Amino acid sequence: MFDCTFQLQQADVVVTGSIKPEEIPVSWIKPQTTVVNCSHGFLSGNLGFGEHRLKNSAQAPNEAVGPLAIALRMQNIVKNSVQWLQAQQYRNWNLRCLKLQPQTPVPSDIEISRGQSPKAIDVLAKEIGLHADEIEIYGQTKAKVRLSLLERLKDQPDGKYVLVAGITPTPLGEGKSTVAVGLVQALTAHLKVNSFACLRQPSQGPTFGVKGGAAGGGYAQVIPMEEFNLHLTGDIHAITAANNLLAAAIDARILHENTQSDKALYNRLVPLVNGVREFSAIQLARLKRLGINKSDPSSLTAEEISKFVRLDIEPSTITWQRVVDTNDRYLRKITIGQASTEKGFSRQAQFDIAVASEIMAVLALTSSLADMKERLGRMVVANDKNGQPVTAEDLGVTGALAVLMKDAIKPTLMQTLEGTPVFVHAGPFANIAHGNSSVLADKIALKLVGKDGFVVTEAGFGADIGMEKFFNIKCRASGLVPSVVVLVATVRALKMHGGGPNVSFCAFLVKQMINTCNNLQLVSDGCCNLQKQIQIAQLFGIPVVVVLNVFKTDSPAEIDLVCTIAKQSGAFDAVPCSHWSAGGKGAVDLSHAVRKAANQQNNFRYLYELELPIVDKIRTIAQKVYGAQDVELSPGALSQIGRYSHQGFDKLPICMAKTHLSLSHQPERKGVPTGFILPISDVRASIGAGFIYPLVGTMSTMPGLPTRPCFYDIDLDPDTEQVKGLF
Repeated sequence: MFDCTFQLQQADVVVTGSIKPEEIPVSWIKPQTTVVNCSHGFLSGNLGFGEHRLKNSAQAPNEAVGPLAIALRMQNIVKNSVQWLQAQQYRNWNLRCLKLQPQTPVPSDIEISRGQSPKAIDVLAKEIGLHADEIEIYGQTKAKVRLSLLERLKDQPDGKYVLVAGITPTPLGEGKSTVAVGLVQALTAHLKVNSFACLRQPSQGPTFGVKGGAAGGGYAQVIPMEEFNLHLTGDIHAITAANNLLAAAIDARILHENTQSDKALYNRLVPLVNGVREFSAIQLARLKRLGINKSDPSSLTAEEISKFVRLDIEPSTITWQRVVDTNDRYLRKITIGQASTEKGFSRQAQFDIAVASEIMAVLALTSSLADMKERLGRMVVANDKNGQPVTAEDLGVTGALAVLMKDAIKPTLMQTLEGTPVFVHAGPFANIAHGNSSVLADKIALKLVGKDGFVVTEAGFGADIGMEKFFNIKCRASGLVPSVVVLVATVRALKMHGGGPNVSFCAFLVKQMINTCNNLQLVSDGCCNLQKQIQIAQLFGIPVVVVLNVFKTDSPAEIDLVCTIAKQSGAFDAVPCSHWSAGGKGAVDLSHAVRKAANQQNNFRYLYELELPIVDKIRTIAQKVYGAQDVELSPGALSQIGRYSHQGFDKLPICMAKTHLSLSHQPERKGVPTGFILPISDVRASIGAGFIYPLVGTMSTMPGLPTRPCFYDIDLDPDTEQVKGLF
């Protein structure tokens, strides 16, 4: 009897055929167990388990069902269960790649994009093993992927993880996104190896400002490129809305606290509704943090009411700024509260570019909807008059922020020109944030490619910025470790670092490059920057493959020289690539090199321990990564560090806000500057995202428009509704 009871308690499904099932106590069967009652009495509707009568999913038949019918019913249950279990397992890809017909000369990016007919996004989703209920379709070529996929594939081994970084770039960029796309096109379309590109969503600022599109380029890009670059699925708009809701909540709370008594505030914060006064869930949480363990609004003392209703925000300590996704230099410093309705409570403030919002960093680093909600609540927006942090949770806005972000947390599925899958998700800048796409996109992609597949993600700007933050911040948040670093270089950037002309957007660019064509001395001298970036990658113990993004002005001798110096400097391999002009076919050699490097021994390590004091972590990055002699912190920066240490935030990683145009803080210093002192003008904290970010020199979090922005060339055909001149 004991053995029978034990077995029943372990079972997930119990089938009974007894004529006396009421003799089986309900306590013998664990909760949530499926019970299939095949007894004659039950099937005729006359029998139950003691006082707990079993209910069938269908109405009980009027007539008894014979043994054959019972057997057939059981067989159907087994078949349906097997089919359901099989549907939950990993599916091998059945990917139909798209053919390319490269033209010479290479047309514009937007012409190439429109020359390809993308697959319907639901077709691509099915090809890579997604279920119909795991995607939310936005038009014909974009879809959000639901996070439930991670639970379904939780036991599936991850694929190999590849990080694309770069040397110190020119203002034009050296093609990291293009390399990432070309590499996955080569792996999947030409080597038949499952691969995924995980890219950031571009900001409207550069799109209409100085850079244009950011979907890759030439025959290695994400399509449709105008949809990629314009709005996408609205994630940045959601971040802007959430960020500015919180900013509005801060100033509104200051105004109301300045103009109302404790009693008036309490009556409005906890109003009578139908004669009943109740705390909301977020208000109960605030009471608990204050040490007030009461749930009845009428039971609070006057002192407790005062503590509850007054955040006492010190306006001079507010660090939360409003954002807009446009380069607008005149919003760098503003005065708010000028209207007479604000009763004289004005203050200086500023706007940041939307992708610099901490909410963008939270989106990029979060691991789930619950984790995102917790991070949003932890965001520190100011200090109170006693020097204690004030959070979004204190303002009662956490739930509303999560609602605005509930769709943005899902990665967006798109495709490359050759029909291979791409996740586009999150878009923090690397010079003023951590510069990497989302942890969630990487994790989902690593499951989908299978254990022999590859996920290729990108770190913004040079390896000294985006890659360093990828390892020290993103890898800490995700627990993932890449197998190989692909380091992108161009001859034009190396010539600049070697003392050649600065690369700019002016019309003389091509002429400058031709005039310095086959200048081996400039290339050799400029390779110092490439060597330094290889050394930075080696600090983290990851194999490095250098890829030379080839331009038509590069000579064979220059290409060979760069590859030779890269190998001599410790790179596992160095490969020239022509993916821009040839698509995935032009990156096949790179894909072979990456596959070999990914099988090398991996000795990954972080640059610093989190237990180090904040100043020591800053100094470690400045000296070991940038090559600085030391750091110099302003009195304000030192004061902030002291405050964050006192508040218990000193164990967070560091996210340096620094120019991307030089290893130093001075954009004009090319190559490998040495002997400089790195100035830290301010130190801020992104507690929700989980890092401290020092501002180096005069770093701005709001870019400005150049004299001739990209929008001069962007237009819309009113007849065809086609976008022109985007890139």
